[in-house]
Amino acid sequence: MLKIGVVIVVFLFLSSCSPKDIPAQETMVRVDIPEEKMQQEEIQQEVNIMKLTSPLFEDNGNIPRKYTCDGDNINPELQISNVPKGTASLVLIMDDPDIPPAVKEARGIQVFDHWVLFNIPQNIKKIVTASAVGTSGKNSAGQEGYRAPCPPPQYQPTTHRYFFKLYAVDKELDLPAGATKAQVEQAMHGHIIEQAELMGKYDRS
Repeated sequence: MLKIGVVIVVFLFLSSCSPKDIPAQETMVRVDIPEEKMQQEEIQQEVNIMKLTSPLFEDNGNIPRKYTCDGDNINPELQISNVPKGTASLVLIMDDPDIPPAVKEARGIQVFDHWVLFNIPQNIKKIVTASAVGTSGKNSAGQEGYRAPCPPPQYQPTTHRYFFKLYAVDKELDLPAGATKAQVEQAMHGHIIEQAELMGKYDRS
C-alpha cells in the first residue's frame, strides 16, 4: 500500500502543476541519429557533388611538362562528373593568379586567363587532350583557345598555380566566340547552380 500511496501523491502533484511549472528540460525529446547513418548521408552528399578531375595530375599536383609552353602547348584531359540537375550548359575557366607585378603592370591585369570555354553541353563527361568543346573565349594573350602554363623563371614566385574552374549554369550564354572571361562571368552571374575546381602547378625554374 505504501508504494501505491507514493504513486498517487506523485500523480496528484504533477496534475496540479501547470506546463510552465514543469522544467523545460523534462519536456524536451531527444532523438539520437545513429553515427553510421550520419556517415552514410555525408558520403552520399560527397558523391553527388560535381567534380572536375584529370587523369594526368592530381588536385594541387604538378601539371606534366607536355601540357605547358615547354612541351606541346596543348590542354590536358579533364573529366567531369555529377553535373547537377537543371544544368543547361557548362563553363570552364583556367587562370593563373600568381603572375608577377611587372606582368600585371605591363598588361593591366591581376590574373592571367589561360583558357575560356562556355556553352559546353551539359552531358559532356570529358574534354580530351588537344581539344575544345562548346565555344572558345579569349585568353589574356588576346587569342581564342588554350594558352599553356609558362611562368617566367626570372620572376618570383617561379611556381605558379593554375586553377581550372568548372561552372554548371542554368542557361546557355548569349555571347559570341572570343568573349573574355569578364564577359562570361557577367553573363552567368546569378545563373550558377554549382561549381568545381581543380588546381595544378608548374615551375620553370
